[in-house]
Amino acid sequence: MNTKKIAFFGTPEFAVWTLESMKEKGLVPNIIITTPDAPKGRKLILTPPPVKIWAEKNNIPVLQPKSVKNEEFIREIESVLGIKPDLFIVAAYGKILPKALIETPVYGTINVHPSLLPLLRGASPIESAILADMHDTGVTIIRIDEELDHGPLLAQEESLLPVWPIDTDALGMNLAHLGGDLIMRILPSLFSDTLKETPQDHSKATFTKKIKKEDGLMDISADGYQNFLKWNAHHGWPGSYFFIEKGGKKIRISIKDVDYKDGELIINKVVPEGKKEMTFAEFKSWEKS
Repeated sequence: MNTKKIAFFGTPEFAVWTLESMKEKGLVPNIIITTPDAPKGRKLILTPPPVKIWAEKNNIPVLQPKSVKNEEFIREIESVLGIKPDLFIVAAYGKILPKALIETPVYGTINVHPSLLPLLRGASPIESAILADMHDTGVTIIRIDEELDHGPLLAQEESLLPVWPIDTDALGMNLAHLGGDLIMRILPSLFSDTLKETPQDHSKATFTKKIKKEDGLMDISADGYQNFLKWNAHHGWPGSYFFIEKGGKKIRISIKDVDYKDGELIINKVVPEGKKEMTFAEFKSWEKS
């Protein structure tokens, strides 16, 4: 298996966790493709994606194309590998791959998707599972085709979650590690051309939307459990926040820590815009001052 030339496409922490799972079981890709460095934070500091950082720590060549829709990019991959690639593995890359690229490897292109496809196709399956209070979720490996999360199933497994709801990082890590394990299980059959493919039941497909910054806005007077789901779904980014009026100004309040008890969302810590982190009791006193 290790003699095969494998390229991995991925960008965020989910992809890193998938790579870690694969590495633990003895497989490290020969090249990693990720998105270009991007400005982050208030100071817009140019920051590499998490997968690039992981690749550099593991001494793996990295490509960061602005576009994957040209033949030059395919030739660049082959130049780094020194040979035609055997397999592409995709996990949360963030770009749609064109047909010519999908069909480049000898054994095609496979994708790790953190849902039980055809449920929750699209950009935010983890967040959407939490928001919908779906206690049963899992991970699917598909062979990629030209449509979104549409290709035939190669492997699928439910995730056993002892605690629910859990936040996006915890659920993402769980599903990514499961995805890495599934990849390792199917590769021998994939490389021997004996792996069974099962078409998805497209009539049962559901779709997710791309999460936007404004999705983190929370009505703290709304249903406590729904707000707790929202907090968990938007953990990390975009986070949860609300606004208050103080001194004739609209001030954003970021929610940093919560609990849920007896049907109520309990806010423990917040950060008012331009201020340091404080307890919610301290915030209420500051709000009235």
